[in-house]
Amino acid sequence: MTSKHDSPAAPGFYNAEHYDPDKLVPENSVGYLMRKVMSSIRTQADAQLASHDLTYAQWLPLFKLSLSSTATVASLARDLETDPASTTRSLDRMEAKGLVVRERSTVDRRVVQLKLTPEGQRIAALVPPVLADVLNVHLSDFTHDEWQLLLSMLRRMLVNGKPPGPSSPPSGSSVSSP
Repeated sequence: MTSKHDSPAAPGFYNAEHYDPDKLVPENSVGYLMRKVMSSIRTQADAQLASHDLTYAQWLPLFKLSLSSTATVASLARDLETDPASTTRSLDRMEAKGLVVRERSTVDRRVVQLKLTPEGQRIAALVPPVLADVLNVHLSDFTHDEWQLLLSMLRRMLVNGKPPGPSSPPSGSSVSSP
């Protein structure tokens, strides 16, 4: 198997040979650890939002919809990285609770826009403080500089993981973030 990082790494940079398939264990896998952290964050947020009768499959779309002026089932599904059928089932439950309404576009009748109801807006406003609390617990012994470094490294991993394309930086180039 080849990768875009098959060439030797510059001194001081990650060497693509650090992960040896014969010695790979989950406890030392970045992917495994990120998944475990995300699971912990989701579980703790779910526990705090359960008193509002919300599950992850509902509070995340509510939060995303609160950040967007226009959304469709397809755009929400892409943003949530789920399939449209799952998103539709979740929206059905939220609509039954009076949190979301679907409105046909006046420009294109094939398009159905998603809107939060006033109750949906109220419930969605509960999500950011819970997420901030849960994230702050997970970062409780990090310094400000460590937190910023973690964000920077995760952003770099996202850039490194993008498939090569016309707008991708050349392999080995440095990416900075704000």
